[in-house]
Amino acid sequence: MDQNQKKSSIAADGSRDKIRVADVQGRFTNYRNLVFVILMGVFTLVPWIKVGGHPLLFIDILHRQFYIAGLTFNAQDFYLVFFFAAGAFFCLFYITMVLGRVWCGWTCPQTVWLEGLFRKIERFIEGPRAQQIKLAKGPWTFEKTVKFIIKHILFLFLANLVAHIVLSYFVSMDNLLHFVTSHPQNHPTAFGFMLFITGILYLDFAWFREQVCLILCPYGRMQSTLTDDDTLVIGYDELRGEPRGKKNDASRGACIDCHRCVDVCPTGIDIRNGLQLECIGCANCVDACDDIMIKIGQKTGLVRYDSYNGFNNKPKKILRPRFYLYTFILLLGGLLALVVFTSRQNFEANILRAQGSPYVLLDQKIRNQFNLHIFNKSEQEVTFSIEPQDYSGVTYILPLKQVRLGSLTDKMVPLFVEMLQSDFKGQFTIQIKVTNQRTGKSSFEEVQFLGP
Repeated sequence: MDQNQKKSSIAADGSRDKIRVADVQGRFTNYRNLVFVILMGVFTLVPWIKVGGHPLLFIDILHRQFYIAGLTFNAQDFYLVFFFAAGAFFCLFYITMVLGRVWCGWTCPQTVWLEGLFRKIERFIEGPRAQQIKLAKGPWTFEKTVKFIIKHILFLFLANLVAHIVLSYFVSMDNLLHFVTSHPQNHPTAFGFMLFITGILYLDFAWFREQVCLILCPYGRMQSTLTDDDTLVIGYDELRGEPRGKKNDASRGACIDCHRCVDVCPTGIDIRNGLQLECIGCANCVDACDDIMIKIGQKTGLVRYDSYNGFNNKPKKILRPRFYLYTFILLLGGLLALVVFTSRQNFEANILRAQGSPYVLLDQKIRNQFNLHIFNKSEQEVTFSIEPQDYSGVTYILPLKQVRLGSLTDKMVPLFVEMLQSDFKGQFTIQIKVTNQRTGKSSFEEVQFLGP
């Protein structure tokens, strides 16, 4: 297989070629490094930041409670996950339609940690690309062994550190610090989770790497359905660059066939072969090519961010049917999510029929027994009032007319409803009003009164 036609990290015999990425400098590389530092910093600091006495983001699976920026949620709010997930996915699709795979190359955790940390450590220990290749092909000398051991110890340590940070989102940083200083047998589930994540991350960043993007992630395979000829992509200006030739070849185009764009690609592709699903839009090839163009005294932008129409000297359109359609769907989904979130009560009340017989007869009276379940989903202590609604001939026996509940606590209140058997004409609906005394918001719960 000719090197120019090489496809990603697949060798001529079908085996995997380990990609050794050359170092690159340039404006996009500088911007990406800044983005990487910010994202890694946010990921690390969020578990430490507290709002209302709880972490900024805390997914407490053990107690089925969730805290996001001071808001509290319980298991009954799980339906909101649909809006979070659907909104995140569609925002990604929308961004892809406009900016291509900017998510993959700039903000995907796989890219952020691999390119922003692990690959830099590897380059620091083993040297630039040429030295890495030479070291890999050479015999197992003392120097090679030492570098191999140091690199993988650091990889394992960093994978373990990231795994601990991941764990802190589920157990809180306070509990994590306690876990770290105590014996693993006191928290076997958390310890096992940490070991599993450590192993996955180490395997990924030490070996699997770009294969996550090429094999596991479905996003790249979806890009053809999300993009069009006006989507911003990274490409090669074939009209300007061809025919390729050596620097001193007077008949050549702008491309001197230096393969620098291939050497810096983290997925091993040749951007000159056109748009490929393996391209993650990282802009390494843009900086690399611009650097070469400057050195040989030619105009930059042979490899650049542009649209398919732009590369073919056709008019570029931002406002197009797909843009209007996606914008309409995004706004509609955002409006629906806003309605759902603003209509969410910070407490829940449910009335349940007590176990056993649906009704009993006592002294010519029909009695139904219920349990009123009240759950305080807010972050403050709240008093709730309980008011049975009047119904002709109905008597309520309510031991508690007010209930005071702490944050994310609940209480079951018994309720007895009686009616003379002679007045009963068939089942009917009774209503209980539960009011949050702090906000004044009420919930009306209904249940059927049954009799013989």
